Amino acid sequence: MEQLDMFAEVPDYNQPVKINNGEYLYIPDFYDKIEADSYLNTFIENIKWKQESMNMYGKQIPFPRLTSWYGDSDKPYSFSGITLQPHPWSKELLEIKKDIEPKSGVQFNSVLLNRYRNGNDSISWHTDAEKELGENPIIASVNFGAERKFQLKHIETNEKVEIVLKHGSLLIMMGELQHYWKHQVPKTKKVQAERVNLTFRVIL
Repeated sequence: MEQLDMFAEVPDYNQPVKINNGEYLYIPDFYDKIEADSYLNTFIENIKWKQESMNMYGKQIPFPRLTSWYGDSDKPYSFSGITLQPHPWSKELLEIKKDIEPKSGVQFNSVLLNRYRNGNDSISWHTDAEKELGENPIIASVNFGAERKFQLKHIETNEKVEIVLKHGSLLIMMGELQHYWKHQVPKTKKVQAERVNLTFRVIL
């Protein structure tokens, strides 16, 4: 029988993890299950979801997930050839924004929501380094629903980091990370349940 190591180091979820050209803070139980369940159901039912598409090789290719953009009225967001106009903040989004800002050290003015209906929904390798996000953007990712793998890959060294984002977790990406690391949520046949991800940002 495997024995527990009483002296094993316990991760400090209040301290950022420093990696080559970046850092991140991961708190797996930022929200308890009751709170997380409530937020998941509210967002699935009440967010104005849309399946956007992008032009690729002369064809309109639908994103393999649903998205929505909320925030201050003067903060549109452009990526992958599309521009999203913000919906006004909801009560629940403002609650979460207030909760995560002390950990993030910034005041967010926008949030991109992604809804992964099952393991077939995904997001491919990309960086969040658009010019309106500033030089070294701080991005806070809040996760509700099915656990999914979040993968980071260094652009120059191909070094990889993988985090399983749990129901109710908070992940904050900081420093130079967006300029040196791509990230993705890959497809998986093992997941059939829904996941809602909120990425809070500062649009300059």
